[in-house]
Amino acid sequence: MAKMTGGQAIVRTLTGHGIDTIFGLPGVQLDNTFDALYEARNTIRTIHTRHEQGAAYMALGYAQSSGKVGACIVGPGPGLLNTGAALATAAASNAPVLCIGGQLPSGQIGGGVGMTHEIRDQSAAMSGVAKWVGRAESATEAPGVMRDAFRQMLETRHQPVVFEMAPDIMGRAEDVELLDPEDYDGSAQPGDDALDQAAALLGQAGKPAIFVGSGVFGAETELRRLSELLEAPVIMSRTGRGAIGDSDYHAQGMIAGQEIWPTVDAALIVGTRFTTPALAWGRADDVKTVRIDIDGVQATKPRAADITIVSSARNGLAALVARIEPYNRARPSREAELRAVKADAQVKLETLEPQYGFAKVIREEVPDDGFVVTDVTQMATFLQNWMPVHHPRTLITPGYQATLGYAFPTALGAQVAHPDRKVVCISGDGGFMFNVQELSTAVAHHIDVVTIVFADKAFGNVKRFQKESYGERYIAVDLHNPDFVALAHSFGMTGIRAETPDALRAALREAFAAPGPALIEVPVGEMPSIWKLIQRPSSSGPS
Repeated sequence: MAKMTGGQAIVRTLTGHGIDTIFGLPGVQLDNTFDALYEARNTIRTIHTRHEQGAAYMALGYAQSSGKVGACIVGPGPGLLNTGAALATAAASNAPVLCIGGQLPSGQIGGGVGMTHEIRDQSAAMSGVAKWVGRAESATEAPGVMRDAFRQMLETRHQPVVFEMAPDIMGRAEDVELLDPEDYDGSAQPGDDALDQAAALLGQAGKPAIFVGSGVFGAETELRRLSELLEAPVIMSRTGRGAIGDSDYHAQGMIAGQEIWPTVDAALIVGTRFTTPALAWGRADDVKTVRIDIDGVQATKPRAADITIVSSARNGLAALVARIEPYNRARPSREAELRAVKADAQVKLETLEPQYGFAKVIREEVPDDGFVVTDVTQMATFLQNWMPVHHPRTLITPGYQATLGYAFPTALGAQVAHPDRKVVCISGDGGFMFNVQELSTAVAHHIDVVTIVFADKAFGNVKRFQKESYGERYIAVDLHNPDFVALAHSFGMTGIRAETPDALRAALREAFAAPGPALIEVPVGEMPSIWKLIQRPSSSGPS
């Protein structure tokens, strides 16, 4: 044991668990822990942001791009509430984000007397978006409660958690024993009976297909081998793109997946919720399903599979690869068929202009191992469905949470995690303004993200729906924007305006060559809708 404050116990536990970066904002209830961060400044980098939402999104981007824990620290009450959108997105994205939240002094928690930053029940409020909320009541308890937080984040499906501590506990010195991290490898071993049944079902199927999401990352080798053995297309959700590189003919996006689905007689579902095919593509009674999911509860949603294997993707796929041969029928190559399906989907998408022209430039100029971080915008939706993706985790999206304003701060976190790789943020003018203040953070901390703002002076998706479904009764959709190039210059960073694909190409090359972050404004008008090409469950309910 050693004598240390609660704040020191937090910081030393973080470094002991491999955390080398934390995003956050200081405040009076966090002073003791920020002082401990100062002491540890050579082992853990503190990046201060201009808003708590930005701090949590940066932690999310760090986690999504690397697969490692992203950490943030914010004050209590409104500060912690401001992280809610990012933590909800982390939950939707199965991302391990640790949020350290301040609290009231220990004698005031739950008092309801109107202390600074007091809300009625902070822990209950955060439990609505985080998997787990825990509080250390003493410095001595901190390592154990923190280890519980890491276990909750990492032991099965990765999820965000919140750790709380009162400021007086952060400053109180006690005898503390630091604890070694546990091994959180999701190593549940699948059962033999379920594996044999799954191998038989898939091996005997005539036209099997594999569906994957971000839960398959880390099992790319096993996935590729099984797809080869089954000669099965790998249909990747937006969050799973890159699990198999798009140069492989087995690799298919969701629009191609829609075309393949009518011929599928057995589906292996790995690390994805499978919501869109299950609820929008039909044939629920015609396709036998096998589900591999590390979360037994999630594996039953939206409907139970015929065979369920509760396991990590790597263990489950490796076990199937080892067992499939005795059951597997002789399979001719499907290369010509699958390349034709993929090409047909590409042709449909490439009729959409100006999206295709700009997207083609982005794919050609961003290195294959670079990151493209997408917001909720028309260009982002196009890129998510069209853009070839060559490496896991390099297309980053907000998943089903569809959190507007997500992309820019998330891209900053991805860049911090990967300082030697290119990161490009794709945003609309509406979403970008949600976190525009983090331009300051990018410049102050030398985070060299290139941000492309496609500016149509509207919440473009909503405006289209009002046009098509409500007789052009436009309300609350038109935007008054700043001059984004001048705004970038005012923060001391590169700002460029590009009105054509060729101009965007030149701007990207200039931005990549220049030191520091950069912003490229691309003025656009109304864009043709991609939604007619995508079968998906309605977000507004039945008409």
